[in-house]
Amino acid sequence: MRLSTRITSLLPILMLAGAGWRTAGMPVSGEPRAIPASAGRGGTVTGKVTFTGRVPSNPVINMRTDPRCAARYETMPHLQLVVVNPNGTLANVFVYVKTGLPDGATYPAPTSPVVLEQTVCEHHPRVFGIMVGQPLEVRNSDPLLHNIRVRATQNASFNLALPTAGMTVTRTFTAQEVMLTLVCDAHGWMRAYAGVLPHPFFATTGTDGQFTIPGLPPGTYTIEAWHETFGTRTAIITVTENATATVDFAYARP
Repeated sequence: MRLSTRITSLLPILMLAGAGWRTAGMPVSGEPRAIPASAGRGGTVTGKVTFTGRVPSNPVINMRTDPRCAARYETMPHLQLVVVNPNGTLANVFVYVKTGLPDGATYPAPTSPVVLEQTVCEHHPRVFGIMVGQPLEVRNSDPLLHNIRVRATQNASFNLALPTAGMTVTRTFTAQEVMLTLVCDAHGWMRAYAGVLPHPFFATTGTDGQFTIPGLPPGTYTIEAWHETFGTRTAIITVTENATATVDFAYARP
């Protein structure tokens, strides 16, 4: 069974970006994954990522280098470095199975792409997962020049121009890498992060701070959570057949 892999932009949320950082900015849609045939007999890992303490101030984006970007906003948006939801959870956390999958298990990559939108001079989604071999489609939806440059250590880097609205480029990754960085050099604030995995067991938290990873074979797993500002947290959890196991992650700042 393959779920939809098109990650769409949510433009109305952009106008909330400067409102205050106990509200989420850009919600993150469910991650694409190719569920293996045994998913019906598998277990599920679910949980939430919480944040306590003083919420860092996200800086206002300086768009003076391109007035055409600034003209798209009545109020300049903030960088989405730390997005704490109203319920005290954290958005844009990538959660994935780090170890524990059966030796030799392979998982087919979806043929439909994950879509990274360059729209209103920002990248959406900011944090996402993709499987090794699954297409990544980068789409310029703005009437101005963008480029996409990948900073990678385990995969081949690339730097491609997207000079016009509607232009797309498609690439795939060949190796696991958590995380690689995607930037637009023409607009240095445009940044996204991708977790590249050889399996489909990952998710990204959104406006409720929750995640769900279905279809895991029974076993004991190391689950890791990654956040661009606060780093990683790990937990060990045992999954049984047709059951749901819960694991929560907590980030804190004095």
